Amino acid sequence: MTPLPVPRPSDGLLVVQPVRRKHCAACRRGPLPLLVLEEGVPRCLDCADLGHLVFLPRGDTALTRRSREESALSAVVVRFNRRRSRYERQGVLVEEAALARAEQRCLADAEARRRRRARDARRRAAEDIRVTDAFAVEVLRLFPACPPDRARAMAAHASLRGSGRVGRSASGRALSEAAVTSAVTASVRHLDTPYDRLLMSGVARPEARRRIRPAVNSVLRAWREPEPHA
Repeated sequence: MTPLPVPRPSDGLLVVQPVRRKHCAACRRGPLPLLVLEEGVPRCLDCADLGHLVFLPRGDTALTRRSREESALSAVVVRFNRRRSRYERQGVLVEEAALARAEQRCLADAEARRRRRARDARRRAAEDIRVTDAFAVEVLRLFPACPPDRARAMAAHASLRGSGRVGRSASGRALSEAAVTSAVTASVRHLDTPYDRLLMSGVARPEARRRIRPAVNSVLRAWREPEPHA
């Protein structure tokens, strides 16, 4: 298939990666990895006064954009795709010093993003601790006889970021009594009753909950009773 005429770029000079072996019409060097078409004939980059430029492959949009911003002279590199019957960008030619400056700008941005991610992670961790602490305090307010370590474990489980559990719901973050009681009930159900074993033995969930309900209510009643004064 004969390649279509090379399109004229709207954003600078054009350089071609030839599909077939080509030689420079001026100096006769070849085969050329890259060429410029002038008046319909191929010329090597040196003869086209572009030999001092370096090739930057496509893939990093930010680096490409900044390299062209830094470079006084640049060119778009294209290659004909026979299967698609069209020219496709392969990268750009830019000044070597411009590429080095662009790489430094991108590295600075990457470092800034890393520092921002670290700050965000610290902020999220502090927020998670605050949410967990508040949830644990509310557990102990509603169930004063609950062991403090157990209350903290319930709060951490219920308020885990991204878990979708009750502690992360709107009612959980508002520390509603229903949400806190729901989290405590779930913990008791799984840790203080044979509920999980019933499920694993094939008992349907509604029936398993019915069987262990007295045990759950017994623990909740015991935890609601305030500890006697010393």
